[in-house]
Amino acid sequence: MPASPPPAELAAAYEQALHELAALRREQATLARKLISDRDLRPWQVELLKLQRHLEAENLRMIVLFEGRDAAGKGGAIRRVTRYMNEKHYRVVALGRPTEEQRSQWYFQRYVAQFPTGGEIVLFDRSWYNRAMVERVFGFCSRKEYRDFLCGVTGFEKDLVRQGTILVKLYFSVTKETQARRFERRLTDPLRRWKLSEIDLQAQSRWDDFTDRKYEMLLRTDTRAAPWLIVRSNDKQQARLNTIKVILNAVDYKERNPDLDLAPDPRIVVPGRDEIATMQAEFRSNGRFTG
Repeated sequence: MPASPPPAELAAAYEQALHELAALRREQATLARKLISDRDLRPWQVELLKLQRHLEAENLRMIVLFEGRDAAGKGGAIRRVTRYMNEKHYRVVALGRPTEEQRSQWYFQRYVAQFPTGGEIVLFDRSWYNRAMVERVFGFCSRKEYRDFLCGVTGFEKDLVRQGTILVKLYFSVTKETQARRFERRLTDPLRRWKLSEIDLQAQSRWDDFTDRKYEMLLRTDTRAAPWLIVRSNDKQQARLNTIKVILNAVDYKERNPDLDLAPDPRIVVPGRDEIATMQAEFRSNGRFTG
C-alpha cells in the first residue's frame, strides 16, 4: 500500500484546490453577469436592425468612429453594436500601420477607400484620429503632419457630411485607475493577453501626454457639422447600451419603438463641448488636465 502524502503536501494541495474553486466561482459569476447584461441589450439591438433596413431602403451611408485610450472598451462596444446586424450591410474597419506606399499618399486616402456605399454602415475601430493621438504621442508623425491634420480634418468632415454621410464620432473615456485594472487583467489572463501590445504597456506612463492630445483634439475638431460625443466607459455595460442609443439617435429611421427608452444617459454620454469646458476648469483649478 503506497504511503500517504505528508500533511504539508496535503495542506498545500487543499489550499490550491480552494484557490482554483474560488477562481472558478468568480469566473462563473462574471459570465452570468455578462450574459444578463448582453440579454438586456436585445431590445436596442432590434432597433439597430430597423436602422439598417432604413439605411438600405434610403440608400444612406453611415460612419461611426470609435476612439479613445487603450482598454477603454471600444472593441466590446463594437461587438455589441454589430452582434445581430445584417453582415451584408456593415463593416468593421481596424487598419494597421500604413505601408510605405500609403505613407506617401494623401493621409485620408486609405480611410476613404474603406468608406461605406449606399445602404451601408462602417464602424472604424480607431480612425484618421490616430494622427491626433497615438501618432503624435509616440512620434509616429512629424509636427508638420500633425498640424496639417488638425488644419484639414474639419473641412474633410464637413464635406463628408455635406455630401450626405451620417457621421458619428465617439470618444471612449476611462480613468487611469480603470485602465490600469484592465491592463492587469490582460496581463494575467491567458485568454486576454493577446490584447496587450507594446504601446499598451506605455499607456500608463504616457497618460498625461494622451490627455493633452485629447484636449487639443476635442478643442480643434469638435464642430457643429461633426461634433464629438464622450462615452464614459468605466462601466462597460452602460457604455455599450448608451453607445447603441447614440447610434440609433443619429438616424430618423422608420418603425422606431415608441415604448423603448432611446435617450442616452447624460452621466454616460457627454457632448464634446462640455468635456472641453470640464477639462478647462480642471486646468484652471489644478494647473493640468486630469482626465
